[in-house]
Amino acid sequence: MTDYFGRPFISNALILLIGLLVCLTFIFGVVPDAFAHGVTEGDKGYIQETTGTLIVPFVYLGAKHMMTGYDHLLFLFGVIFFLYRLKDVGIYVTLFAIGHVITLLSGVLMEISVNPYLIDAIIGFSVVYKALDNMGAYQRWFGFQPSTKIATLVFGLFHGFGLATKVLDYEISPDGLVANLLAFNVGVEIGQILALAAILIVMGYWRRTEGFLHHAYATNTVLMAAGFLLVGYQLTGFFFS
Repeated sequence: MTDYFGRPFISNALILLIGLLVCLTFIFGVVPDAFAHGVTEGDKGYIQETTGTLIVPFVYLGAKHMMTGYDHLLFLFGVIFFLYRLKDVGIYVTLFAIGHVITLLSGVLMEISVNPYLIDAIIGFSVVYKALDNMGAYQRWFGFQPSTKIATLVFGLFHGFGLATKVLDYEISPDGLVANLLAFNVGVEIGQILALAAILIVMGYWRRTEGFLHHAYATNTVLMAAGFLLVGYQLTGFFFS
């Protein structure tokens, strides 16, 4: 069986390799703090020692989280991989933003507690889902193409819960909470725009080369493997922490 690139569709060897990597993750049980939406001690200490409205610090924290949030960026990379028009990029990024804004605000204000390892495992799975989507897997397996827009919105909701767990970990003072939360969200959007701008610039140059379509399959295979590794890391943290 081949994909629409004319290459064998996800060989058994590749599936076994990915499975082996995930199993090794469980066996060794090594989960760096960076793989668990951890809050740096410096940032956490600063937030816990201050009260009141802190617009600039929370804008910075939101932008920092998105710019260093490899899981979010990998998903967005997959989303825009085959989007050539800025209008389409804007639509999908807006759907993603709407999703994570809803759950970020509701998750923090309603203090909805979600295990950070499990929510991050779902975020890792979103990377796998999008990579398989780019590889034409669902048309091959199920005979139809699921709505990419709905999937982007739904996974945006889960990504928002990931952001909410980070904010809740700050143990923010209720004094100025709403304003600080909105500032954090503004920072997230700023970070997202900056990250997307960099990705689109690189993608723009790459798409002009003859090697883009030739390497698209391999790139999404690597993206899928990265998503599986993220899932493995987070599930390891859930079971061994």
